[in-house]
Amino acid sequence: MSAWSTATHTPLPFPGFPPAPVFENQTIRMVIRPTIAGQRLRIRFSNDYGLTPLVLGAAHIARTDHGSTIVAGSDHAITFGGRASVSIPSGAPVLSDPVDMKVLSFGELSLSIYLPRRTSAVTAHYWAQHDTYISGPGDDTGRQEIAGPSENKSWYFVSGLDVWTTSRAVAVVALGASITDGFGATQGRYEDWPDQLAKRLAGKGSAQSIAVLNEGIGGNRILHNGAGINPLARLDRDVLTQPGVTDLIFEEGLNDIGLPHLRGAARDDGSLQPGPFAAESVTADDMIAGMRQIIDRAHEHRIRVFGGTLTPYEGSAYFSDDGEKMRQAVNRWIRTSGAFDGVFDFDAAVRDPNHPAQVRGDYLSGDHLHPNAIGYKAIADAIDLTLLQPSRR
Repeated sequence: MSAWSTATHTPLPFPGFPPAPVFENQTIRMVIRPTIAGQRLRIRFSNDYGLTPLVLGAAHIARTDHGSTIVAGSDHAITFGGRASVSIPSGAPVLSDPVDMKVLSFGELSLSIYLPRRTSAVTAHYWAQHDTYISGPGDDTGRQEIAGPSENKSWYFVSGLDVWTTSRAVAVVALGASITDGFGATQGRYEDWPDQLAKRLAGKGSAQSIAVLNEGIGGNRILHNGAGINPLARLDRDVLTQPGVTDLIFEEGLNDIGLPHLRGAARDDGSLQPGPFAAESVTADDMIAGMRQIIDRAHEHRIRVFGGTLTPYEGSAYFSDDGEKMRQAVNRWIRTSGAFDGVFDFDAAVRDPNHPAQVRGDYLSGDHLHPNAIGYKAIADAIDLTLLQPSRR
């Protein structure tokens, strides 16, 4: 049963974003937080985008204390077919052996991996929900604390954590772009809307545990690659093959609309060059066709699909009047077509009632596109929990 996951991708192809870091003879300690409890666990590691085998020299899992420090006595070695190390083929995932370790709902876990060889971290998730700690030379996977680590905010070579649970459990996948990923929220506080939704579901006290899996990628688009492969290409990996998934909430499309309108650099004569995505314009009908594909493919696996309306974005760097008309057309279809199994009106939840093309000022993180923590709470609160309950399946 999947209790936590993230969508892997290559380094984001945007100006100002860092290239993939290179690790050699170093330990990476990452903090992950499952949304349901279990008695045993296993980790899904990933070499999705590596061009050569990925060698993990060692891996450990423990309860997080603070920073890079783990709770004393909680450390467990992770094995692969009984071995401490593994070589993961190019493009492949690898499941660890089961680990007998109690997992708590919303309890942070520190996952440590040792990379003995020079390794470019081309398989990662840029916007992690917690700081990651990187050691100096050596295998520190079993140490209680990594001394003087460097820090960043990405996960590397990991895509999921599964648990064995004694209660009935299912999973809901949140599939989308940066608004699903939680960009604009404070990392380490779990303020993204999927985490806030998970807290709401846990507070219902249902006899059935419901995990919420965040498969958002900042900058992702329905119909083009760029910031990660498009959701049509990653649907099998990030949704359909996840153990225990019964429901999908889909929120994506603003980048398809907006990125082609980004302005390019200025020429010597003062005119603007075409933006980097100018040739990748789409129509509302194109986006709707892509959404229909996601719905149909999920339904083949008996997964229900709920549509999230596209939130306002006037004032952002890629806003245009034509794009706003497209957003309205797509939202009309989401609300009225009946193609989805249900609709969650994220647009209505966060828009300014006096200027509905904009997000409310007190909900914004600062770029007129991404919500802040209370804006993400409004999105999570717009989800009708009764539609996600076992009795409605």
